[in-house]
Formats: sequence, C-alpha cells, structure tokens
Amino acid sequence: MAKEASPEGQVKYFTLEEVNKRSTAKEAWLVIHDRVYDVTRFVEEHPGGEEVLFEQAGGDATESFEDVGHSIDAREMLKQYFIGEVHPNDRTGKGSKNVLISTSSNTSSYWSNWFIPAIAVLLLGFMYRYYTLESKSS
Repeated sequence: MAKEASPEGQVKYFTLEEVNKRSTAKEAWLVIHDRVYDVTRFVEEHPGGEEVLFEQAGGDATESFEDVGHSIDAREMLKQYFIGEVHPNDRTGKGSKNVLISTSSNTSSYWSNWFIPAIAVLLLGFMYRYYTLESKSS
C-alpha cells in the first residue's frame, strides 16, 4: 500500500506490486532510479511514441531510460510526473537518484573523446609528411 503524504510534504512510497498494477491503457506508471512516475498524461506527447512507455509501464524502466540517453531537458521534464518513491524493501539497487549528467563531465567527455584524438591524428599527419619529405631529399 502507498504511504500517504503528510501535510509536511513527506514522500509517498509505493511497492513494486502497486506500480505493476498501473500498467493499463488508462494508466501508466514506471520506476526510474527508484522513483515512481505517473506518465499517463505524457503518453501521447512522448517523442518515441506511446508504445515505448506502455512497454515499460508497471516496472523498472531505469535501464531503458538510460540506454536511450535522454537529454537534461527530458530529465527536468520528468520531475513533473514524480509521484513518490519505491518502498525501501522493494528497491533493486539499480537506481541512484544522482545520475543526472553534469556539464563538466560532458566537457571532459568531449575533450577525451573527440578533441584529443583529433589533435593526435593531426600530429601524426604532420610527422608523416615531414619524414616522407625528408626521405625524398636524401
């Protein structure tokens, strides 16, 4: 059963069994990083199509959500559908709530994945050209 919210704004807790019951044509709940979202209102607007959400409804969609690589805007939008958390006894350990991608890691990733290899290729190209020109003049 769900823990009722108190006037102080305490979080509601839902069991995975409760979430699983919310997988119908009229209702779509899913779990991402141990947080429960009611995405029923968003189903028709989802850029990937409503089938994707109905496929994941009623269960833990953490892995699928992360595999798609949702943008920071999508993660922000998700907040409006938050209704509670998975009860601590039902948590799978898959989800850490702090998995948002920070811009500093994106910058680091950009440098290490694109810029540094591009510089290395340019250097190798110049070295090759230098040595081929030097061997022709000898």
